[in-house]
Amino acid sequence: MKSSLLGLALLAATAAGSASAADTRLYEMRTYYVAPGKFDALNARFRQFACRLLERHGMVNIGYWTPLEEKDGAGRKLIFVIAHPSREAREAAWKSFMADPEWQAGYRASEVDGKLVEKAEVQFFKATDYSPMALPEGGTKPRAYEMRIYTAAPGRLGALNARFRDHTLKLFARHGMANVIYWNPAEGEPGADNNLTYLLAHASPEAARESFDKFRVDPDWVAARKASEEKAGGSLTAPDGVKSVFLRPLDYSPLQ
Repeated sequence: MKSSLLGLALLAATAAGSASAADTRLYEMRTYYVAPGKFDALNARFRQFACRLLERHGMVNIGYWTPLEEKDGAGRKLIFVIAHPSREAREAAWKSFMADPEWQAGYRASEVDGKLVEKAEVQFFKATDYSPMALPEGGTKPRAYEMRIYTAAPGRLGALNARFRDHTLKLFARHGMANVIYWNPAEGEPGADNNLTYLLAHASPEAARESFDKFRVDPDWVAARKASEEKAGGSLTAPDGVKSVFLRPLDYSPLQ
């Protein structure tokens, strides 16, 4: 995990700058739907050898989570993010990883009692030009992460990104929310023209709700939202276009 932490530290050092200069990597988000009763076994596989082997083959572990709430798949979904220098590097890395004898042996041993994953979903992202990469602030308690997924109204993703760049990030921070990373889908991916996905970190879901209650009535936010919507000619997000899920970092996740 040392290379993961080093990479995160370097990104944290440039958090005040733009990701376009510091972070041009391809991010891969993988969501695993875990076979019944196999969540602990799947975690053991990542903890004991899979994370280490991903890095052996040039992939950077960013974070590993499961949803906090039952309705979102707590203990039934494993969501993780890894980073690659490029799409080509990603293809080469996965090819060499899958051929690694240690992976093959570990994979077979972990599935002697049945498959651990029923289905996998893969998404590819690029960091926005305003995205920071924040390390945990210390302490012994893991933070509650919140993944927020926005669907922009047609033709308004640029305006939505501008509002986050110029106003929203600093207002989130004002109200105690830690900006972690902001993505748009990679070129050619579904949602590349209308999706913004980002991670916030909070002390707890309760703290998140308190922060958002204060954020929503902040006069600076009210003014920024009004101005951005007037300029765009309407809401920047599609109807029902904001989704949120709270995530718990797993014990082997670099981001805690």
